[in-house]
Formats: sequence, structure tokens, C-alpha cells
Amino acid sequence: MRAMVPIGRALFALLFITSIIGHFSSSTIAYATAHGVPLATLVVPLTGIVAFLGGAMVLIGYRARFGAFLLFVFLVPVTIVMHRFWGIPDPTVAAMQQAAFMKNLALIGTTLLIMFYGSGPVSLDD
Repeated sequence: MRAMVPIGRALFALLFITSIIGHFSSSTIAYATAHGVPLATLVVPLTGIVAFLGGAMVLIGYRARFGAFLLFVFLVPVTIVMHRFWGIPDPTVAAMQQAAFMKNLALIGTTLLIMFYGSGPVSLDD
């Protein structure tokens, strides 16, 4: 049963760790700019680094509470700014953005759980 915790941390963290490359792509920066993100050429790569660091900390269980906090700080504005499904007239696009919004709410909930409970067994904080 103890092995379930690091597997769960890994599955959660990999989403953020593997996304860092995209945060340095011109298409991601252009997408953020189109959504009104100020200073997107600076903010998008910076958020990629924050998400990567938070994900790595959760993955290995080193200061996982702080890593989860970094992911929380990343996820809240991204969810609100990038997934505003309520303002999209196209129902298909709105549904896709609503699904992404709800997924991010679940991820935010997971960060809150990690901030409260910590990394659990089989971690550097263990």
C-alpha cells in the first residue's frame, strides 16, 4: 500500500514536469497573449519553471508541501485566465474550456491535499 503514494505523486507531478518544454514555445506564448496574458514572453516561461519545480518537488517528495503551493500558485491564475468557458460563444469550444477548467479545479484540490498531508511515505520528506 505504501507504494501507492509515490505512484500517485508521480502521476500527478508528471503533468507539470513534462509541460515545461511547451512553456518556451512561441505557439504557447502566442496563445497566452491571445488570452490577454500581460508580458506573455516573460510570464509563460516563468510559469513553466514554477510548474516544473513544483512538480519535481512533489514527485520526489522533497518539501512537497511547498512544491504543491507552487503548483497552486501556478494553477489558480491559469485556470481563471486561460479557461474562461463562460465567455465563449461557440458551444464546442466552450465545452472544451469548461472541461479544462474543471480538470484544473481537481488539480487545485490535489495541491490543497498535498499542502495539508505532505508527501507521505517513500519520499525525501519521509
